[in-house]
Amino acid sequence: MSEVDSVARPADAVVSAWFRARRTIGDKERGQILELLYALLRHQARLGWWLVKHGREDMPRNRLLAWLTLKEGKTSDQVKALFNGAKFAPAVLVDHEHALLVKLQGCTIDHPGMPEEVRLECPPWAADPLRRRFKEAFGNEMAALLTSAPLDLRVNPIKSTRETMLGALKDIGVRARPSAMAPYGIRVDERLSLAGLPMLKSGEVEIQDEGSQLVAILVDARPGDRVVDFCAGAGGKTLAIAAQMNNKGHVVACDVMEGRLKRGAERFRRAGLHNIETRLLASETDRWIKRHKGGFDRVLVDAPCSGTGTWRRNPDARWRAREEQGLDNLVALQARILASAARLLKPGGRLVYATCSMLSEENEEQVAAFLGAHPAFRVVPLHEAAPRLTNSSHPDYLSLTPARNDTDGFFAAVMQREASPAPSAG
Repeated sequence: MSEVDSVARPADAVVSAWFRARRTIGDKERGQILELLYALLRHQARLGWWLVKHGREDMPRNRLLAWLTLKEGKTSDQVKALFNGAKFAPAVLVDHEHALLVKLQGCTIDHPGMPEEVRLECPPWAADPLRRRFKEAFGNEMAALLTSAPLDLRVNPIKSTRETMLGALKDIGVRARPSAMAPYGIRVDERLSLAGLPMLKSGEVEIQDEGSQLVAILVDARPGDRVVDFCAGAGGKTLAIAAQMNNKGHVVACDVMEGRLKRGAERFRRAGLHNIETRLLASETDRWIKRHKGGFDRVLVDAPCSGTGTWRRNPDARWRAREEQGLDNLVALQARILASAARLLKPGGRLVYATCSMLSEENEEQVAAFLGAHPAFRVVPLHEAAPRLTNSSHPDYLSLTPARNDTDGFFAAVMQREASPAPSAG
């Protein structure tokens, strides 16, 4: 927990490295450690509130003591027995820690004196923008973000079918069902070790939230198209797009982070996809963009964002983010990326702007600003771009939230570059 607090990397990366250095820890114990860590992250503001109330420092060890008392209901003697200084146990309690346990005895994690954003684990930088977005639904949406995210898989149609994979999962004792909206999606209805999924190693399925799968569908890439995934990361949506194209045509996966592209290339090979090229960019205005201006049928901009839609899956992200760079700076970066990537599109081509944010500043307002500055583009309404997607909270754009759709929070707008007018006769 101390390392998660102190380093800039996401919690899942910190945990993976920690486990790699401790390979003797069994699967059961790993699961218990992960469950406790993520529970602490989902209750961080409330635990911190209790510690401040009793004049204690908001630090990982104190949070754990508060958790064991407030949430697990352990007595001070029971906690003292756990903190016994044995080989794999925490250090023995000191007097002021024991005094804290006594003060918290009989209390619960929630308290009527807590501010709403503390009770809902909403960081100060995001509270006002999220309230503006959700209005009276703010409490319901924030509560949904405190639940655990489901495990979604996307079937790779190059290698298998959803029916075959559902059968294979059933054969190994895994409860799963078709996703509600994504045509290649499977929702796993239990917690399990991913190491036990042979279809993941073979490239027949990939882990991908259902909302993310729907964003890839909106690209509507066809066999033979030329497509750019401009902020490809480790390539989750790139995989889905290339498979849509039946391994025909050409997909360029771009990113400014070389490590992500390398991880993506490994996934592409495992999935049996050979129509993908990776391209490392120096910045959003890399010279490669100018050289390939107007050369692509489809461009996806899955922009860097606040990540508010992923807080179920990444509960540490709410405490890590946006104050360092500021929401205004992030919105400005998104605008630059979108404007630069749009240059790659042919007349008549489709531009998809997406985020895993639920903030209007990064979504609808960003699209409105782009359209105002680029009159050659028009919105393709959702009912026209993807008639089967009917459960969006916005009439023209894909807008998903955990409370409404049980997916990560996602936004996507489809825009088309109008074809150049034909030259007038004479």
